[in-house]
Amino acid sequence: MPAQPPIHASRAPAWEVFGVFLRLGLTSFGGPVAHLGYFRHELVTRRAWLTEHAYADLVALCQFLPGPASSQVGMAIGLLRAGYAGAAAAWLGFTLPSAVLLAALGVGLAQGVEGLPHGLLHGLKLVAVAVVAQAVWGMARLFCTDGWRVALALAAAAVLLLYSAVGVQMAVLVVAGCLGLCLPGAPVARRQDVASYPVKRRTGLGLLLLFLMLLLGLPWAAQLWPQAALEVAGVFYRVGALVFGGGHVVLPLLQAEVVPRGWVSLDAFMAGYGAAQAVPGPLFTFAAFLGAALPGPLGGVTGAMLALVAIFLPSFLLVAGALPLWDRLRQNQRAQSALAGINAAVVGVLLAALIGPVAGSALTHLTDVAVVLLALLALMHWRLPPWAVVLGCGLAGWLLGML
Repeated sequence: MPAQPPIHASRAPAWEVFGVFLRLGLTSFGGPVAHLGYFRHELVTRRAWLTEHAYADLVALCQFLPGPASSQVGMAIGLLRAGYAGAAAAWLGFTLPSAVLLAALGVGLAQGVEGLPHGLLHGLKLVAVAVVAQAVWGMARLFCTDGWRVALALAAAAVLLLYSAVGVQMAVLVVAGCLGLCLPGAPVARRQDVASYPVKRRTGLGLLLLFLMLLLGLPWAAQLWPQAALEVAGVFYRVGALVFGGGHVVLPLLQAEVVPRGWVSLDAFMAGYGAAQAVPGPLFTFAAFLGAALPGPLGGVTGAMLALVAIFLPSFLLVAGALPLWDRLRQNQRAQSALAGINAAVVGVLLAALIGPVAGSALTHLTDVAVVLLALLALMHWRLPPWAVVLGCGLAGWLLGML
């Protein structure tokens, strides 16, 4: 196979990268898999910013790392296109539309959920049930491909239904990665690298070291200097650093962190998560809603910006740090096998969330079950866009609340 032309950074100014990703952020509905399709059409097919092989490499890297895969792919493309400023521009453009909308909703709910009709909020909670159920089904078909992986997913769900603390969730993923080394793995394809990365190997190692220092140091700093901003930054950074499996997995992790602390109520949390399905862009912008809804002076715009930067910062540090190391890692069979075990356990994490806080707080009547089933039918069979399903469920909840 002839060698592909290398990809170099700094081929475009950062403002151009921002403009392209802002348009993607305004139009990319449908979740991370759909986002990757939008990226490929716009950046590979239409603009030829990178080759098919190079794009596949970046997607593979971001699937391997914790964090929101589509946002990480966007950061990596921005980094390759216009250096570090391009990575920031790509993230800001893709994230800004949904973050502004969700932060505005969070400000409206900062004093509680009484400002919106109860039925409308209940409808948003019902659509969250349908979306998580769809995610469980889709990810199970992708990651639970044999009996061992199905058993691993069910075992993870059972453990988390009994013990739902964040530490237990992280332990389950670590154990699943170790067990994945014993599972049969797919062969790893070998081919020549085609990208000229703008990050030196030493710089990449430094960024990975900074990632670990912040992960361990922010909680320690919050204990030494009890400041609300440090605690919030530590919580959202930790969640962003430890989420495997995409945006929907952030639900149980954030719920276990922010609701017991009294930062938001469970009703407000589920309503915001449901509303997050109606906006384009990455689901991690749900953090802007939670930050804006924080009690006290830290809420509002300040809280939204703090939570948003904290939850996405690990993604940048990981993807920029791993780029110069990825070629060796992606050809390592043991690393791929460990990832297979983690992905199977992620299905169990979602299943436990579906059975526990998601469905448990939303399904109170048979009419709720009917609305969720109709939402699932609309998403999976009729292929309606998620924003339309969210609007339909909100309207259904409002009408049912008036009866």
